Amino acid sequence: MDSFELNKIAGGLLATLLFAMGVGIVADTLFKPKAPLVAGYALPAAEAAGSAAPAAAAAPAEPMPVRLAKGDLKKGETNIKACTACHSLEKGGPNKVGPTLYGVVDRAKGAAAGFNYSAGIKERAAKGEKWDYESLDAFITAPKGYIASTMMGYAGLPDPAKRADLLVYLRSLSDNPAPLPAQ
Repeated sequence: MDSFELNKIAGGLLATLLFAMGVGIVADTLFKPKAPLVAGYALPAAEAAGSAAPAAAAAPAEPMPVRLAKGDLKKGETNIKACTACHSLEKGGPNKVGPTLYGVVDRAKGAAAGFNYSAGIKERAAKGEKWDYESLDAFITAPKGYIASTMMGYAGLPDPAKRADLLVYLRSLSDNPAPLPAQ
């Protein structure tokens, strides 16, 4: 093979690469994606800290006893399915990523045997606090807003009616269900 043949092969290869690069440049100019105005998306807890409107929405429209009286056990059973990824619901069930929820209503905070709680829960447990309806409602609304150091990765449930359904179902997960608060 002489040098003329090698030059033709090298020229053809370089022309092909130059053509591919040119097609790439033209395609980039024709089909340039639009950059988002804001990177990512806002989490519900971040919105609550940033504006006054969500703070007003966070206050319950009705008192806890009224909401619990309207709570639906079947809807609560449906709503709790998201919780079962991290929590067990059966009596004597194991701790998973989160502690077992059987008997959680009116249980002392940080009392699930064998579970390593966050520092915030341990502090509240040391004060003798219990998971009553009000504290569970506040925690389910925004876990990191209720206890900043919690390891729970759940964003929260803003709908008071769904929280009431969930609390009614959690109440049923007990050998001796806690009494509902008086109206």
